[in-house]
Formats: sequence, structure tokens, C-alpha cells
Amino acid sequence: MFTIEHEFDATVVTLVDDGTAPLQEDVTVHATESVILLNQYDARTDQVVSVRLSPEQWRDLTAALDLPEGVYKAT
Repeated sequence: MFTIEHEFDATVVTLVDDGTAPLQEDVTVHATESVILLNQYDARTDQVVSVRLSPEQWRDLTAALDLPEGVYKAT
């Protein structure tokens, strides 16, 4: 399950793990013109873990989800 919210300067997608136990914490994706920010709460450290991707890295990641194993260069 996921939600989509459009804010002033970003689109926010929240990914909710509704699979089988053990479930993972929600992942929030904040997408702006210059950065894609992925956040997930880590209960072990009681902190939010963040990963920053450039728009180009995000494009490559989403393209890679539909490709077979190999090395690719986006054009």
C-alpha cells in the first residue's frame, strides 16, 4: 500500500509494508527538482535513516527495476 501527497515544493510518497510479518517501517520518498530523499525509521537506533539520490540516480533506479541483469548506461 502507498500514499501520494503533493506539497508546495515536493511530492511525497509513503510506502507502507503490508506484506507478511515481520513488517518493515514505512518508507517516505520526498521528490523535488534537485534531490530524491528516502527516509525510514530505525527502531534499533530510534533515528530516521536517510538516503539522498540525484534525479539521475532515481531515473536509473526506476529503469533498473524492469531490466534483466547486466550493465547499462542511460542516455
